[in-house]
Amino acid sequence: MEPFTRYTAIAAPFDQANVDTDQIMPARFMRRPRDERYATYGFHDQRFTPDGAKRPDFILNQPPFDTAGILVAGRNFGVGSSREAAVYALAAMGFRCVVAASFGDIFFSNALKNGLLPVRLLESTVNGLRQAVATAPGTTISVDLERQELTAPDGSTHQFTVPGFARDCLLRGLDEIGLTMTLEPEIAAFEARRAGG
Repeated sequence: MEPFTRYTAIAAPFDQANVDTDQIMPARFMRRPRDERYATYGFHDQRFTPDGAKRPDFILNQPPFDTAGILVAGRNFGVGSSREAAVYALAAMGFRCVVAASFGDIFFSNALKNGLLPVRLLESTVNGLRQAVATAPGTTISVDLERQELTAPDGSTHQFTVPGFARDCLLRGLDEIGLTMTLEPEIAAFEARRAGG
């Protein structure tokens, strides 16, 4: 997993509230491998017509939002089922950060474990950010995980918090397996002692 320290990217406004994980990653794609097609699964039924054409009215199909790396979402983003694939799909689409007033608990946890930073801010702040990036397409937002600080397009800064353990793993670019592998010398020494005794 790529470390997350500081990140600046075009931000896309996504006004819809209560977006569930089935909207983010429809269930019929769940058994498919994580290959180059994965980016097309995110928000698939909103992004594409039944015959596969892009819907021009869908915000994430519109330039420059189609290259955004930060999603400024409505409240209760990622509610519903526990599917980790919703995070995979967002990452495959190029998102490294989602900003919202609230998240589904399991989605929040899955995002942190997979290198996607969920940033919780006051709803009034998120609404202002969404309006700012919607009225000036191509506007960027900066996120500093070390300082736990988001810089808005107008230069104002907003503090957020991430659980300490998850923050440390993100900063180091480690998922749970990667974190375990940092203990490989200690594990090998333990196994050697156990085998010898």
